[in-house]
Amino acid sequence: MKFFIKTFGCRVNQVESQALLENCRRHGWQQTPLFEEADICLLNTCTVTHQADKDVEKQIRQILRRNPAARLVLTGCYAAAHQEHIRQTFPQVQIVGKYDLGKALFGTEDLCWTVSGHEGHSRAFIKIQDGCDCFCSYCIVPFARPDKRSKPAADVLREIAALEQKGFAEIVLTGINIGNYLCPQTGADLAALCRQIAQMPGRFRVRFSSIELQTVTDGVIDCMSSRPDRFCNYFHLPLQAGCDKVLKDMNRHYDTLAYRAKVALLRSRVPGIAIFADVIAGFPTESEADFEETFSFIKNLRLAGLHVFSYSPRPKTKAALLPQLPHEEIKRRADKLRELDKQLRAAEAASLIGTRQEVFIETWHEGWVKGVTSNFQQVLLRGAPQGAKGLVTAEIEQAQEGVCLGRYICRL
Repeated sequence: MKFFIKTFGCRVNQVESQALLENCRRHGWQQTPLFEEADICLLNTCTVTHQADKDVEKQIRQILRRNPAARLVLTGCYAAAHQEHIRQTFPQVQIVGKYDLGKALFGTEDLCWTVSGHEGHSRAFIKIQDGCDCFCSYCIVPFARPDKRSKPAADVLREIAALEQKGFAEIVLTGINIGNYLCPQTGADLAALCRQIAQMPGRFRVRFSSIELQTVTDGVIDCMSSRPDRFCNYFHLPLQAGCDKVLKDMNRHYDTLAYRAKVALLRSRVPGIAIFADVIAGFPTESEADFEETFSFIKNLRLAGLHVFSYSPRPKTKAALLPQLPHEEIKRRADKLRELDKQLRAAEAASLIGTRQEVFIETWHEGWVKGVTSNFQQVLLRGAPQGAKGLVTAEIEQAQEGVCLGRYICRL
């Protein structure tokens, strides 16, 4: 059995696809990079934006046209959120829920969602949580992943230990809303899980993926501040808007005062922390004055960088029913925010000049080592011995266009 697998979207989908890939191989299936020669094509889909939907549908049409005999299986968020549309438009396609894949593909009751690595990546990702019921007014994810569930803490710890033994020096905890982590066996929350991770032996560090403001508890912050060698001084803290009116319309459950206070607390407790944020440009109720308020809020808060989304109406969401802004206006605002992102990243990189940093080596490039600091600054290093990997100490000497340049000191 030859299988082709393609992943669309977020880190959660990527780690789920890695688990799916490993399950296929355990059952003796052979992976192929060419969907034209596959017996079964597995698409792990995304629907966070209209463009994501178009990308998935383009791939479906290519497979149906060039390999019509293949079994085509769709899973993931697009498959979950648009089942009626898929059945009408692509009746040849099989839709399978993420937690029904084991039975559908291999005749087993469940799929093993533990991974032994992350193909094509130097760091490893562990999915610890799934599902969201926040129902932000722009977001389709709660319609695609409504059921909240978490991986047992014992399984997370075993997965980390196995990955550390394989040489992974940086491990990313990911999920749809990781701050909602709750062990189904012990009731341990994210802070309790972190305390257990802090006690583990080995030389590795842990990075959190995106985490919601309200779920960053004192317990999580305590773990970060007490074990800077184990937990990266980095947060990706979604903002979405820096205007209270727009935040309320988005159903975000916090205001700019709360966001500013959380950033101040993190900076006071976790030395050198870099805080990145998501922001949406062109939400339907965002006036020009609202946008400028968001722009000023981000600039004055001196965030380390942004992930900018152009607003895209998603079916079933409340915001999709509102009058929409012109595409050109959304693009103008997004472009302005992306320019601000470049400035923020450049300032953050420049702030590290003259410091020594713990750098995780990702790749080699033309004699330079490419890596990332604990607070997620991109680094190019000279002087590293050939084959160096893992965590090293480096001195940052320069910064250019948001990238730190430095020299290798020693391995950790």
